[in-house]
Amino acid sequence: MYLAIIGFLMVIAIVVLLLKGKMSPIVVLIIVPTIAALLLGYSVSEIGDFIKTGVGTTTSNAILFIFSVVFFGVMSDVGVFDIIVDFLVKKAGANVISITIATAIIAIIAHLDGATATTVLITIPSMYPVYKKMKIRPQVLLCIVAAAMGVMNLLPWGGPTARTATVLGMDATILWHTLIPIQLLGCIVTILLAFFLGLVEKKRGAGLDASMTQADLLEAATAKDDGSQALRRPKLLWINILLTVGLIATLMLNITSSYVLFMLFLSIALIINFPSLKEQDKRIKAHAPTALIISATMLASGAMVGIMTETQMLGAMANAIISILPDALGRYIHIIFGVLGMPLGMMVGTDAYFYGIMPLVIEVGTKYGVTALNTAIAMMIGKNVVLMISPLVPATYLAIGLVDMELKDHIRFCFKWLFAVTMIMLAGGLLLGIIIL
Repeated sequence: MYLAIIGFLMVIAIVVLLLKGKMSPIVVLIIVPTIAALLLGYSVSEIGDFIKTGVGTTTSNAILFIFSVVFFGVMSDVGVFDIIVDFLVKKAGANVISITIATAIIAIIAHLDGATATTVLITIPSMYPVYKKMKIRPQVLLCIVAAAMGVMNLLPWGGPTARTATVLGMDATILWHTLIPIQLLGCIVTILLAFFLGLVEKKRGAGLDASMTQADLLEAATAKDDGSQALRRPKLLWINILLTVGLIATLMLNITSSYVLFMLFLSIALIINFPSLKEQDKRIKAHAPTALIISATMLASGAMVGIMTETQMLGAMANAIISILPDALGRYIHIIFGVLGMPLGMMVGTDAYFYGIMPLVIEVGTKYGVTALNTAIAMMIGKNVVLMISPLVPATYLAIGLVDMELKDHIRFCFKWLFAVTMIMLAGGLLLGIIIL
């Protein structure tokens, strides 16, 4: 019980500190778990081993974020996203609702590769200038992207589906076939959410000023805030577009590790667009701060997961939650954790959720006649949608960094909308007979 109490106090402290924004997430995710482990009586040497184990699981992803942030930063510098913005603005015009719906569609398509950083870096930099000119709150942009990412992450190559398939001992594609109707419902709900949020923004006064034209909007969308017009490479536009598309296509083919591909494609992009050493250094240094923060946060979250897992805190916490459930609610444990999936998913890392909590809940559910697949699907839905508002997901910091927003403001705005998406998908699964009471 002492182990579970320390675990819950640690999680609460982490969430409170992150929501208040008083400390860097890197500091919070390293110091608080370390203090918790010390209170449990572990030595500094043992805690060091725990952190080393956890960080080891995130190293490749940290490298991926470093090179992906710089690559897409360079592509944005040279004007690759200008053509996307131009097309979107022409199609959507100066209509606020059309722009929010277009955002949802772009985010859904962008997340076909299942990479959160890729989706964020494709969608937000291209749409944010339009939102600013149209006076649409950036919270709306991030909320729509978050919903789209959560829904599309149900694809078989998405992390949550792959992890759940591993827990269930089944093929990820077969699991996905069961999820397709829920995923389609989620896509529809995301577009409807974009429509509703667009309507809300329009009522709040969003839109072009009377003195402004659509041409002004196009100009604002393709303008660089830092005055780096000289960085654009109009003559190399199609080469850069092909380079970007080629990278995404190669990522989907899963030829080799993602970070290896980003390393190679970044090198090619720098050679083509900025041949000299001086220019290449400037571009790398320009995007290095964002890349460093994201990768460092990823490593810090790995440290936290390592401590939670190796000290057995995670298992103790899950058992404590399960132990307080009355027997009468046992047969509905999958629904209960389906509802709790979003708030619980915010507090623990992805691996901790799927490899730590899910197996325990599945085991308890089977004792009450609830199938493992039933429990797993219900638990997946909430965790997926929470993806981009979780303080433990590096892409969350990437997204808020791109629009210069505080984490607490992002979560406060998005939570209620994303929770609604989760509940609709859960209800849809029940009505369609995919999740059985």
